[in-house]
Amino acid sequence: MAKKAVILGSAGQLGQELAIEFAAFDYDVRAWDRAAVDISSAPGVEQALASFDPDVVINAAAYNQVDVAEKEPVAAFQINALAVRNIAVACRQTGARLVHFSTDYVFDGRTSRPYRETDPTHPLGAYAVSKLAGELYAQAYLDNALIIRTSGVFGPGGLNTARGNFVELMLRLAASGHPIRVVEDHVASPTYAPALASRTRELVELGATGVVHCGGGEAISWYDYAKLIFEASGLKPELRPTDEREYRTPARRPRYSALDNSHLESLGATPMPPLSECIRTYLTLRNQKLVELR
Repeated sequence: MAKKAVILGSAGQLGQELAIEFAAFDYDVRAWDRAAVDISSAPGVEQALASFDPDVVINAAAYNQVDVAEKEPVAAFQINALAVRNIAVACRQTGARLVHFSTDYVFDGRTSRPYRETDPTHPLGAYAVSKLAGELYAQAYLDNALIIRTSGVFGPGGLNTARGNFVELMLRLAASGHPIRVVEDHVASPTYAPALASRTRELVELGATGVVHCGGGEAISWYDYAKLIFEASGLKPELRPTDEREYRTPARRPRYSALDNSHLESLGATPMPPLSECIRTYLTLRNQKLVELR
């Protein structure tokens, strides 16, 4: 009998890939977006999970507008923290395993090496606080929750999601013909959504619990990330480095938030592919989609 998996936040870049990945490995998948299940409603979540009785619930839903969260912290906390509590309580009642995605932004960036799961957290803004609270709620109600921290997710779904991703932003800016300025003093580990979805399935099947980091496997500045995108796409826009002092944002962000994947690999999951390879794969799939849309 096929195992049952629920994907919450199925309309997002990661949610789309999770639904594809788990279905490909013979899971009976229910992919629910916000219109199907309102995770901010505890009774709604409880009823939805009870009606399907899943083996695993994967929460890829999130409020991820980092700067806007500074103006509406309650909205961010509602989705990133309190809704996670709703899901965790419902999982406890049905006996389902919970997989919840968190972020590299739970750290303050005051280091010079990729963060490990054992490093102390110190969120710098409303979004980051809400995401850390979500982790705590998952762990408060469940002993076997799996929390996957990731960084800068991008995937083919970015072509048809409202906010896109960094690759799409760079390609749009290149098409404008204007100089492009990207910060070079902030470092992360951009993560390809299909690869993250694959490792998530592996971790579920390995029975992993607790906090696991699954970043792109490469610490890189956003400026150098942009250079990789343009090299792979064959574009040569005028790209200039800038820094945090020149490019101020409403929310504070960690300057260095790359993630160490050593624990992921020690659990038996496949190492993440190189970022340059992921960008090339993304662009190939992107071009195929654009051709299909014509």
